[in-house]
Amino acid sequence: MKAINEIIGAVVKNNISVEAQKWLDDFIQTTDQSALLARVFVMLPRKTGKLPVAISDDQQEVLDTAGFGYIRSWTVDRLSRVWLLAGLKMNDKELLSAAINRLFLSAEVNEAVALYSALPFLPYPEIWIKRCAEGIRSNIGSVLEAIMENNPYAAANLDEAAWNQLVLKAFFTDKDINLIVGLDHRANLKLALTLVDYAHERWAAGREVHPQLWRLVGKFINAEIFETLKTGLQHYNQVEQRAIALAISQSDYQPAKDYINTFPELKLALADGSLNWNSF
Repeated sequence: MKAINEIIGAVVKNNISVEAQKWLDDFIQTTDQSALLARVFVMLPRKTGKLPVAISDDQQEVLDTAGFGYIRSWTVDRLSRVWLLAGLKMNDKELLSAAINRLFLSAEVNEAVALYSALPFLPYPEIWIKRCAEGIRSNIGSVLEAIMENNPYAAANLDEAAWNQLVLKAFFTDKDINLIVGLDHRANLKLALTLVDYAHERWAAGREVHPQLWRLVGKFINAEIFETLKTGLQHYNQVEQRAIALAISQSDYQPAKDYINTFPELKLALADGSLNWNSF
C-alpha cells in the first residue's frame, strides 16, 4: 500500500499548484497533525481546486494493476483528501481513530464521500467497520456510491449481515451492481433468499427485477428458489429470462438445468456463449 500511496501522492502533486503543494507539505511536516486535521481537511478544495484528476499512462497502469485504477474518475480535491488521510503520521491507533471520527461527525457531502473513499487506504481497517456499516444507511446517492462502487473495503471487512445490507441497498437505490468489488466472492445463501423475496415483491407490484440480482442466486438454487425462477421464466421480460437462464447455468441443481432446456432460445443463448453478466 505504501507504493500505491506514493503513486497517488505523485498524481496529486501533478494536479495542484506549487502553492497548494507547499500548503500540504507544511501540514504533512507538522508535529501535531491531529490538532490541524479538521481545518486542513475542510479547506483543502479551496487550495487544490475541484477539476477532474489527470493521470499519466504509466501511473494509470500501476494503479490498474493494484486494483485502484478507478481513481481516474475522481476530482482532484477528493483524491487529495484521500491521500492526506492515508498519509497521516499518527502512530497511536486511538489518536488516529478519534481524529478521523471527528471528521465523519461533521462531514458535509463531499467530505463524507472522501472519507468513505479513503477506507481502503487507512491503517487499522478493523476500526472503520462500524463507520462503513453506518454509511450504508445513508440516503445520499454520492455517499452510497463511495461505499458501494469501486471500493474494496466493504467486501474485505464487513460481516455477512452488513454486506448483505449493502448489496440489497444497492439494488434498492439503482447503483451500478457491476462496480461492487467482491460481489461474487461474498455471495451467500442468506443474501440469495433475501433477493428472491425482493424479486417476489417487485413482481407483485408489477415492476421489473434487476437482472444482476440473479447473479447472486445461481449458486444457491434449491427447490424453493427454483419455484421463483420458474415464475420469472414464465414472464415476458426477455432480459430477466436471460439473466435467470445464466444463473441456472451456474447452478448444480439439475431440475433447474433440465427445465431451462425447454426454452429453445435460452438454451441456444447459453450454448453459444453469448450470455455473461456484463451483458446486463
